[in-house]
Amino acid sequence: MPQPVLLSDIGKVLIDFDFSIAARRLAEHCDHPAETVLTLFDDIKGPYEVGDMDDVEFVRQGMVRTGFRGSPAEFAVIWCEIFAQNEPMHATLGALAGRLPMHLLSNTNELHKGYFLREFAIFQHFQGGVYSHTARCAKPGDEIFLKTAEQLDLDPARTFYIDDLEANIATAARLGFRTFHYSFEKHSQLQAELDEWLAAQGIG
Repeated sequence: MPQPVLLSDIGKVLIDFDFSIAARRLAEHCDHPAETVLTLFDDIKGPYEVGDMDDVEFVRQGMVRTGFRGSPAEFAVIWCEIFAQNEPMHATLGALAGRLPMHLLSNTNELHKGYFLREFAIFQHFQGGVYSHTARCAKPGDEIFLKTAEQLDLDPARTFYIDDLEANIATAARLGFRTFHYSFEKHSQLQAELDEWLAAQGIG
């Protein structure tokens, strides 16, 4: 029988992000204003996040669309340096280390994944994960949750899933996961519900 597991989204849960940081920096290297430059990515971000476009092609298209004056490496750095670690969550997960498995489930891309796994200590608590760009599907669709349960050998009824987006929570709840709709302001509520769930699972 699968054991209790904590499954977590990444953005706005484990780490915060602010694309306006990238917008301002991109605007310094092209002729588009920070207020609108990110709209140039609207029709390529989706394909990139479900693996229909690789890093090289995404960077190439991003540079062409914006007229970016710089190298591909410089573009990639700007695209990635938008994150900050959620310190209360880092403390919560640190206290759980070794008590139950923890895994990730995220809509993301390879550039961002490589960056945040390398840069932020909070990810040391996790044993693995499923990502939209390698699963070739994305939340809030059922498919990525079903793939995650199969790949990680999860029993949804014994899996505590955390996400900041209501649509993702709705899918997970319908598929039988124990869910928590997270925001930074609700961290103390998460801690209380997580402690209660852990006790119910016999994890002291």
